Amino acid sequence: MPEIVDWDLAALTAARLARPGPSVTFSEAAGVVSELRRLTEEAAEHVAAFTEMPPVVEAAPVQVVDRGDWAKANIAGLRKVTGPLASRMQAVQANPVLRTVGPKVTGAQAGTVLAYMSGKVLGQYEVFSGGVGPLLLVAPNIVEVERKLNADPRDFRMWVCLHEVTHRTQFTAVPWMREHFFAEVNAFIDASELDPEAVADRVRRAVSTLSDVVNDPQSRSNLLDIVQTPAQREIIDRLTALMTLVEGHAEYVMDGVGPEVVPTVAEIRSAFNARRASANPVEKLVRRLLGVEAKLRQYAEGRKFVAAIVDEVGMAGFNKIWTSPETLPLTSELTDPHAWVTRVHGRPAATAE
Repeated sequence: MPEIVDWDLAALTAARLARPGPSVTFSEAAGVVSELRRLTEEAAEHVAAFTEMPPVVEAAPVQVVDRGDWAKANIAGLRKVTGPLASRMQAVQANPVLRTVGPKVTGAQAGTVLAYMSGKVLGQYEVFSGGVGPLLLVAPNIVEVERKLNADPRDFRMWVCLHEVTHRTQFTAVPWMREHFFAEVNAFIDASELDPEAVADRVRRAVSTLSDVVNDPQSRSNLLDIVQTPAQREIIDRLTALMTLVEGHAEYVMDGVGPEVVPTVAEIRSAFNARRASANPVEKLVRRLLGVEAKLRQYAEGRKFVAAIVDEVGMAGFNKIWTSPETLPLTSELTDPHAWVTRVHGRPAATAE
């Protein structure tokens, strides 16, 4: 089956462009790996108790990886996701427009993006793998950031583990979540516009967006938004609401558990937020173009949403959000948590126990 992305080239490009990790001795590296594995197990107990969400399926062992291994894992997942789209594109494969924006070009582009992200991601729960996905912790990035923040290594590593283990818990304690997520992704693929002229038009608009983002620091446009069809934007709205929930929930949990098991959590949070905000102009531009800025906003907006609901109806009341796809937040409810409480609980929050 022909592929729309040359994933082998993507892997090669990512490996070639990825920045080297921080300097560590073999002994130091082994110590980091061992501690991250141990802290993951500790974090799982704290997260289960705090969230009141015991896993109903057994989690896969944590994988402590380097930047190259992180990129390879994501390429494997993306390869699965784009398979159905590749099948649909066979009928228009010979079109010269699609040959121009072909597998080699998209492979190089994908590899470049993955190289950039491989130096930024601290951890990730891999949802695209078959079965129960592994939890990936990117050791070089964790060490690099803890050094830049001058954070206590053990505390920072536990803080990161709390966040990532929460993501794993969301999928292992909520059995329908994975299938729902895949269904939305497949719907997004099914809504892809394969008309050559429409594809060319979106490519032209994506190029013009580069200028808009460069000239307007307040612009929220990004390349991923521009290349979507109207039908895909509706799906992205639902996925954005879901991702804002899961990211905000993880942020709420990592800081909620933090004071008991991470003595320096306040200092870490303050320094981490300051580092996010102080990226150089080129870094901020890249973030906006790739949609990373939108993801960073999800952390803050989602955390406020989760905190407001827990304050009103408690953790058990909040956990009704995981009952079914129908109880997930609507986009409009992310800025109006009380509307979610009223819709799902069927009564004003003031009468909640």
